[in-house]
Amino acid sequence: MMKKSEIKLIVLDVDGVLTDGKLLIGSNGVEFKSFNVKDGMGISLARFFGIKVAIITGRKSESVQIRSRELNIDYLYEGITNKEEVLFEIVQLLDIDLNNVFYLGDDINDLSAIKLVGFSAAPKDAVEIVKKSVDYVCIFNGGNGAVREAIDLILSQHVDYDVLVANYLSAKIKIAQ
Repeated sequence: MMKKSEIKLIVLDVDGVLTDGKLLIGSNGVEFKSFNVKDGMGISLARFFGIKVAIITGRKSESVQIRSRELNIDYLYEGITNKEEVLFEIVQLLDIDLNNVFYLGDDINDLSAIKLVGFSAAPKDAVEIVKKSVDYVCIFNGGNGAVREAIDLILSQHVDYDVLVANYLSAKIKIAQ
């Protein structure tokens, strides 16, 4: 199931991955997106473990910028038409191999990046061609826990998950005091 290389970078698409893919645009032109808090906790756990997180999305959205700041996303790239090019840029910045990258995408604009990385996944409701191209298809849909599911899978391959959670909670309690 999981490739044996150690994941050092998680790369996520937004629409259809971090969200359910619906675009809600008000008459004033303001765009609304719905994010799953469980996905956010998964991202926080991955970052606590030391894995960098990047978002590469084809759209630009203030709501994505806000959520990225809340989650301390390491790299945010918006309005991207060539995700493969950006992926190469991040890998060079981090001085890591593509085999150390996990990519979660849901549509054809993610395919070029999916084919390059060491481990890839798609939400349950991704388009068929993407589901056929990835290493793992989540049981959850995009925006409904697919990110958390994939991150938990990655983390459980590299660390005792219960110990990681205990350490995370202990660190958060110390920060709050």
